[in-house]
Amino acid sequence: MSITEHFLRPLLNTAAARPLITHYDDQAGSRVELSVATVANWAAKTANWLVEEFDVEPGDPVAVALPAHWQTAGVLLGTWWCGAEVVSEPAGAKVAFVGPDTSTSAANATAIVALDPLGRGLPDAPTGGALDYLSEARLSGDDFAPLFPIPGTTPALLGETVDEVLASARTLAEESAISGKDRVLSTMDWTVPEGVLAGLLAPLSAGAHLVQITNADQAKLDDRRNAERTTIDLLA
Repeated sequence: MSITEHFLRPLLNTAAARPLITHYDDQAGSRVELSVATVANWAAKTANWLVEEFDVEPGDPVAVALPAHWQTAGVLLGTWWCGAEVVSEPAGAKVAFVGPDTSTSAANATAIVALDPLGRGLPDAPTGGALDYLSEARLSGDDFAPLFPIPGTTPALLGETVDEVLASARTLAEESAISGKDRVLSTMDWTVPEGVLAGLLAPLSAGAHLVQITNADQAKLDDRRNAERTTIDLLA
């Protein structure tokens, strides 16, 4: 079973409508709240797109060079859902997901993620053979069923297997005393692998609500804590 199914399937079965990720971008002045079902929907679209357009199979490397963002969550969870391995460097990857300021990469294919707060694609068509992730992946299916079983020994995160990533995420959640009742405020960046494990997967493994703040304005953190009723901090 994939990392994504381990974390999302129990929540989809019991609490699909509840908020899972609330994302603030203090630089853009945006706030976006995503339910469990919405996160799963974006992950499914991503997984379907990777499989259908790029023939991604379990263990294939997919590079993710993106900031902590609600769209990055969809990219990461979709990548794991189809069994691919998240890596940090584009060279040799089947696909590299990059931000809007990057137009090419050393991967076989480059997918530009617009990081638009409202989920809109790029304002102009990308050049150099790159693809507009948001515009293209949104056309893929809302449900995903892996074509192959995802064994626990499948590489998942920069050489770590599915089983190892799951164990690391749960250990980090326990060390931070995160439970399913918590609302976790985080300013951590999702670097590969440490930031992804501690800032995204640890809260998800516990079933917590993650309030992720990108480009955090330190002067606003107390207001965010009060408004979102957060109970635990994960600070960069």
